[in-house]
Amino acid sequence: MIVIKDLSVQFTGENLFENVNIRIHFNDKIALVGSNGKGKSTLLRLLCDLEKPETGQIIKQKGIRLGYLQQEFLSFKGKSIFEEVKGSLYEIQSLIEHESEILKELNSSSLDEETRNELIEELGVLNHKKEELNFYSAESRIQKVLLGLGFKENDFNRNTEEFSGGWQMRIQLAKILLAENDLLLLDEPTNHLDIDTLEWLIHFLKIYEGAIIVVSHDRYFVNNVTNKTLEIFGKSINFFPGIYDKYLTFKDERENQLIELQKNRDKKIKETEKFIERFRYKNTKARQVQSRIKMLEKLEAIELIENEKQINLQFPDPPRSGLIPIELMNISKNYESISALDNLNVKIERGEKIAVLGPNGAGKSTLVKILGSKIKPSNGEILFGSNTSVSFFEQEVVIALEDEHDLIDALEDVNNEIPIGQIRKILGSFLFSGDDVFKKIKVLSGGEKSRIALARLLLTKSNFIILDEPTNHLDFTSKEVLQNALINFSGTIIIVSHDIDFLKPIVNKVFEMREGKLKVYYGNIDYYLTKRNEIVTTATNKELKVGEIVTKKDQKRIEAEQRQNKYILTKDLKKNLSDCEKTIQVLEESKRTLEKKLADPKVYTDEQASKQINIDYLSTKKKLEVEYYNWIEISNKLDMIEKSFQN
Repeated sequence: MIVIKDLSVQFTGENLFENVNIRIHFNDKIALVGSNGKGKSTLLRLLCDLEKPETGQIIKQKGIRLGYLQQEFLSFKGKSIFEEVKGSLYEIQSLIEHESEILKELNSSSLDEETRNELIEELGVLNHKKEELNFYSAESRIQKVLLGLGFKENDFNRNTEEFSGGWQMRIQLAKILLAENDLLLLDEPTNHLDIDTLEWLIHFLKIYEGAIIVVSHDRYFVNNVTNKTLEIFGKSINFFPGIYDKYLTFKDERENQLIELQKNRDKKIKETEKFIERFRYKNTKARQVQSRIKMLEKLEAIELIENEKQINLQFPDPPRSGLIPIELMNISKNYESISALDNLNVKIERGEKIAVLGPNGAGKSTLVKILGSKIKPSNGEILFGSNTSVSFFEQEVVIALEDEHDLIDALEDVNNEIPIGQIRKILGSFLFSGDDVFKKIKVLSGGEKSRIALARLLLTKSNFIILDEPTNHLDFTSKEVLQNALINFSGTIIIVSHDIDFLKPIVNKVFEMREGKLKVYYGNIDYYLTKRNEIVTTATNKELKVGEIVTKKDQKRIEAEQRQNKYILTKDLKKNLSDCEKTIQVLEESKRTLEKKLADPKVYTDEQASKQINIDYLSTKKKLEVEYYNWIEISNKLDMIEKSFQN
């Protein structure tokens, strides 16, 4: 479909790529990967003829159609959403215009019979083409794609300019998906999608008949959509025949091999230099010395990838909050006549790491803004536990950054106890290195400001952190840095995000928001996705025709999967409950022993001994109360999970 031959491209006087030779075939599903600034977006623009190479050729099959979703997209205006998207169906639009011209001519009173017959015949050909292009199902296809991308039916006739940047991107994505392109070039397509829309897009692209090249830092999305990996490494571009996770394994193995080669090279250089230094002035060894000097000159440098895994940053230990940092009681939020939140009641426990998921417009951001005291509820009460200290990250947080501060000032402003070396290390992990750290905030792009805001968050001393879409402007490395810091954070976390792979190792509970209502899932992201899939499957099965039933084999498989999921989710809780019961048994026995001693009048003849027994008794009693509370909490959680698996 596309042949790239001897391609070389320069940027600021240096080659990004040299002598690239690759082929892209129909049905290829490709993840384009490489470090930031290595030319991923440039390659996409070259394929679209938006940039030209220094040397080489990009040979495309005749008539090939390309759809390109850029990170920076144009804002649409002047049409309704439906009409804007319909305009992407170029062949259908051409047929409509042609048909309109024919009908206009047929209505002419001066038309002779022969011309009329020719026009009627042409109209018949057009109708045949309509059938070939599925003309009469076009509007239905548009509706399905718009609904899949999160638009509602009452949005279809709204003007495009009424929608914000993230929704404008969805309009552009809808146009590209519907245009029946042979090759889709998608640059960060998931940045503004919610989890429902993400799952829909994954399904759409899996069955898409054309080829796809995608640049994305969403690992879950990439692994589910692509089957090949195209890597920009050094100044070369090469295929790896596998999904992104398998490529990462290959990358680690290659890096280890390169490190060994580097060690052998350094050893060889040292031995050669030692020989040259030893025999430099001996005439009998002159030829051998010259030979080794030439050999050193020919030794090629080995390009190593930065060892990303050495970056290990973490939050400072925050002060301990109360057992319930925040509780919502009968919380509702209305915007004029629209209800955003409807009578929410929920307790958030210390140390919980909660993902807030759901479609756009369901109330996720409203919920976290109320938790972060950014907005007030219309009704209800929010109770803050003892010593609760909240930090809030959202895309708008960049407004709080001081324009005249440089990057080091911006971080020192949050925590001036951190050494300058650690600050530079944090900035480096968020892609600010060298002299970049002295840039003023005012010259940074929106994405760079977001990264600085996240770097500031790493230095916070808060024990309750709220993050609203924190990964939108992060590459894989920066995402891993933030992810590890959140895993090791000892406080409480609320995260609004659609990035499944980012959330998986962090989250231990899920809040799902739909139509202003909150549903709690007492488990991790995998558990949530399993339960969500069951709900969707059940809803789909209800729509099946009579006679379409699940086989016994399928039923047994589903039941086995549910038992396995139930075991995974309850295993640790059951162990914790058993440990708790054993502790209670020991403490109760200790309490009874101490009570017997305190009931004995002889004990009071020794004032010091009786005082110590009384202290031990009060301490044991307090420990018992804590363990009783823990037992109730664990039992409740276990009961919730058990009930969720009941039909």
